[in-house]
Amino acid sequence: MRARMRLLLLFLAAAVCVSNAQTNNSSNDNRQQQQQQQQQQQQQQQQQRSIWDEPIRFSTKTKDSCTMVVSGAGDYTRLRVSCKGPSQGQTAGRSYYCDFQGKPNLCRAYNLNPRHYFTQMMWDMRKLSHACQGPKIYRPQMCKKYPDEAQMTFLAAWPKTTTPKPSRPTQEQQQQQQQQQRKPVAPVQTKPVTTPKPAKPQPAKPQPGKGPQTKKTTPKPGKTTTRPTEQPDSKASRLASEYCWKSFHGVCTYFISWFQN
Repeated sequence: MRARMRLLLLFLAAAVCVSNAQTNNSSNDNRQQQQQQQQQQQQQQQQQRSIWDEPIRFSTKTKDSCTMVVSGAGDYTRLRVSCKGPSQGQTAGRSYYCDFQGKPNLCRAYNLNPRHYFTQMMWDMRKLSHACQGPKIYRPQMCKKYPDEAQMTFLAAWPKTTTPKPSRPTQEQQQQQQQQQRKPVAPVQTKPVTTPKPAKPQPAKPQPGKGPQTKKTTPKPGKTTTRPTEQPDSKASRLASEYCWKSFHGVCTYFISWFQN
């Protein structure tokens, strides 16, 4: 009996030792897993602190001071870009901001270095005169091949940049426009522009009984003789006054000059 009792006690003691060893091993494994989880959480917190808590600062082309702050919104990552322009004298500079949203964690390179993703966005924004008037979708070089879902897309901005609407005409202007439309507009008759035709040289008609006359371009040199016109008339009138009556003076002069010729 005593021998059996000793064997039972030894068996129980061995079982207790084995169970203690197993519990110790499981507790050690649990501790190791907890330590690994804590380390991963610490690394994630460090990464989040490097992105969330430390904003990225830059200046635009017009010297606007801007900051980029990243935050989480469920499955999405949200980015806010806040800017303030330089003050001009007593007037304060302009202030504006814009929000972007996306899922850059779908990109593998983003998970390895998320801050560099937004740094590449900052390189594009600092080339602009207005940080919120850039492209609607930013595609950093490290995640350029990924779809639009993995990119940061423009969400909203303040103040809203809207184009001024054309002012509506007043009632007086509308009445004037209606009156002008009712008046019949007379068609303007445009006279056709006629260009004067060059006059054609008409050939000179030959007189009957005479041949065609040709103009002499170079006159031939020759002796010019003047007819004695005054001497026969003076002689005839003198003779008529001497030998004829005064009433027949003209007739006598005609016949005398005819006979002389």
